[in-house]
Amino acid sequence: MTFSSDFDAGFSRRRELLKFATLVPALGALSSFPNKLRAQNKEPLRIGYLPITDATPLLIAHHQGLFEQQGVEVEKPILFRSWAQIVEAFMAGQVNIVHMLAPMTIWARYGSGAKAKIVAWNHTGGSALTVQETINDIADLGGTTVAIPFWYSIHNVVLQQLLRAHGLEPIAQGEPNAAQTKLVVMAPSDMVPALANRHIAGYIVAEPFNALAEKRGIGKILRFTDDVWKDHACCVVMMSERDLQTRPEWVQNVVTSLAQAQLWIQDNRAETAEILSNKGSNRYTPHDYDVLADVLVADPTQRQAHQEAGAIVHPDWGDKRIDFQPFPYPSYTQKLLEELKSTVVLGQNAFLNELDPSFVVNDLVDDRFVREAIKQLGGPSAFGLPNNLERSEVLETKA
Repeated sequence: MTFSSDFDAGFSRRRELLKFATLVPALGALSSFPNKLRAQNKEPLRIGYLPITDATPLLIAHHQGLFEQQGVEVEKPILFRSWAQIVEAFMAGQVNIVHMLAPMTIWARYGSGAKAKIVAWNHTGGSALTVQETINDIADLGGTTVAIPFWYSIHNVVLQQLLRAHGLEPIAQGEPNAAQTKLVVMAPSDMVPALANRHIAGYIVAEPFNALAEKRGIGKILRFTDDVWKDHACCVVMMSERDLQTRPEWVQNVVTSLAQAQLWIQDNRAETAEILSNKGSNRYTPHDYDVLADVLVADPTQRQAHQEAGAIVHPDWGDKRIDFQPFPYPSYTQKLLEELKSTVVLGQNAFLNELDPSFVVNDLVDDRFVREAIKQLGGPSAFGLPNNLERSEVLETKA
């Protein structure tokens, strides 16, 4: 069983990342966000998103008019095709709110000097490791190449935890031997064709690209990430520090709208899939309803099949394939940074070793607005959260 570790399309992706790597420090130094309109309270909300289920609360809040109900003028969300593009647009002030990979926020703020903070979680779970049909165990990934969406992603963190637990060494460069697995960065939209053409052995990414591979019969889910790190955040909501400082009431209304959207989604999952689909009035994503429904709508039969196949090892956790709640647990931020310090990432990452997790918890996240939003919308219990808004992190890599 062999898979090519030289994926031709990866060249353009690597070139984009190299461009991004040089651009971000320069943009990060522009801490004031040079666009003068950013300082004016009349500036509308401009949303940047990728066509993945991670963006759901932002898109539903827009579709349902929740921002307007809170007095926030909002423009139609702008779709981007890669993480590099969306962060570049955010740093340049083209958009002023984005869903961003949780580890990427650490890199943006401390590795690149971006003056931006996490204001809420966007969702939990919603990602999986999808592989060729011939692969039945993590150990089978030895000597192969697996795609990740970004080095600073929960996908990279969880995948490396799984690989090491099964005796494999993750590498970022060179050809892997039988005891190694090579990781390459690839845009989510490129992953499905790469798997179908056997250029990669698998990929770990947000939905609905895992469901899409299942639907097309070109791959299978080997493990859900939420079954490794219970209720982990994948994407978080990030906004500029300037907005937090100069128009806090506006930020509060934005965050409250997102929390309202998360509550609405919980009770309207099928309709959410319709709204996000390529048949929805706004055509937020290019995905079919049935693919999105596989992710958003609970299906006991499907869940049982995944459990029998070993993709779900902890059915007692009761996790949904994707879930939505806004509170950014401090314990998660701290644990995430600790795990990142031992995660292989390509590029400059020395800054990670200098970061104190307890400092990052309070500096990276501003939870004033989400706490108030939760209070306004019925308290923690309305979101299925503990009243003290505290938890302990649970990670389990067993097969």
